[in-house]
Amino acid sequence: MILKASARGTPMALAKHLLNERDNDQIETHRVEGFLSTDLSEAMLEVQAMSAGIRSQKPLFSVSLSPPEEASADVALFERTADQIMEANGLKGQPHALIFHEKENRRHAHLVVSRIDPERMAVIPLPFFKMKLKEISKAAFLENGWRLPHGYIDRDSRDPRNFDLALYQQAKREGRDPKRLKMLAQEAWATSDDRESLQHALEQRGLYLARGERGRFVVSTWRGEIMALPRLLNRKTKDVRERLGKDQELRSLEQTRVHIAKTVGPAIAKLVPQAEAKRDNAMLPLDQQRQELKAKHRLERQRMDAGQSARHENEQRARAERFRIGVAGLWDKLTGRKAELRRQNEREAYEALKRDQSQRQAMIEAQLAERRTLQSQILEVRARHEARIDEVYRDLSHQLEAVPDRSSARIAWLKANQPSQQRQEARGKEDARRSEAPRADRSDRLAWLQSQRRGTGKDRSGDAQIDPDVGMEPE
Repeated sequence: MILKASARGTPMALAKHLLNERDNDQIETHRVEGFLSTDLSEAMLEVQAMSAGIRSQKPLFSVSLSPPEEASADVALFERTADQIMEANGLKGQPHALIFHEKENRRHAHLVVSRIDPERMAVIPLPFFKMKLKEISKAAFLENGWRLPHGYIDRDSRDPRNFDLALYQQAKREGRDPKRLKMLAQEAWATSDDRESLQHALEQRGLYLARGERGRFVVSTWRGEIMALPRLLNRKTKDVRERLGKDQELRSLEQTRVHIAKTVGPAIAKLVPQAEAKRDNAMLPLDQQRQELKAKHRLERQRMDAGQSARHENEQRARAERFRIGVAGLWDKLTGRKAELRRQNEREAYEALKRDQSQRQAMIEAQLAERRTLQSQILEVRARHEARIDEVYRDLSHQLEAVPDRSSARIAWLKANQPSQQRQEARGKEDARRSEAPRADRSDRLAWLQSQRRGTGKDRSGDAQIDPDVGMEPE
């Protein structure tokens, strides 16, 4: 179970995010306990009011619980893990909510706990919560027989493409895959040895090196998204400064925007929207299928819930009718028959609860399996789009090298040498062929980056020629 957590504020914004049906196929409010209301929005409004009373900026502890993609995790496992998280961080008994999401054919949960102690009217501290969550996560992997992530075994072996929420949001605005962006930046770093070669390698991948505020090293996309270079590279600022030298030698952000506008801006402004339009056209029928499947699965779950609720009422009524009243009921109580019936009813009620949970879990797994085929098609479309965008930036970089003059003649030359319709159709066929490559071949790129991170890759100045431009394993 992968656990990611943070102390946060803005309870109403969090409630809106957790109940967002646009980005999630299915949403289930599993439990809301300890609040005055069982409605999530009203519960978060309660937290907001209490936090205003004690002037707390971060009254919530938010945790996401994500099992491995290939694993099957039932509700009981999520509940047990949530209880362990609250107990380990001193939040046992605190008001909390557990929400299930299904997104991109993956089922995960969000645990939201109020940090406000109502008796002391103070915020409960969370010392070393990341270390505690790591231990709980490790235990969940081992107890369920799941393959332990490499990063848990050796820190240097963790996936170098892991990203945080800030990068995810930036990549989403840019229409790119955040893992892809990190891989491209790290490839540029691994295949360069000084500032000029890194700048050239980044521009080949659509990232433009610049000097940010207070001398920070950043990269900018052509749309103007600013990303911290050390964070993309998973390196310290000190290491980046050793290779790039003084930040004063870099272009400022405004100069970078002018540089993009004078060089590749006109061509990119035409080619990238064309590529995005192709992606949107390819995604349109898939999105329609996703919406239809989403509505179908929701209706199936509503029918199951209604059927289980009706059956539960009938079974409860039947169990209650076993108890006799009047003199016969008094006799049953004296002879112990009533106590035996009560134990029998409790046992049957528990078995019925487990039966209903098992049936619901079986339906969820069947629906996820039905969704899996569609998700693979969606990933193929995204992979083709990413490859097409990479090719656009690579071709434009080569064209800039062919016409080094930074004048209006260069812009005219770029417009005149934009890919023809025949060449774009050929690229589409080539993209389709690449997307059908085996997963083993597409994992070479990630393995190469991991070897560079561990220092096992050969130096760029050596005899070996490193070619990172192979396929990438999809997320």
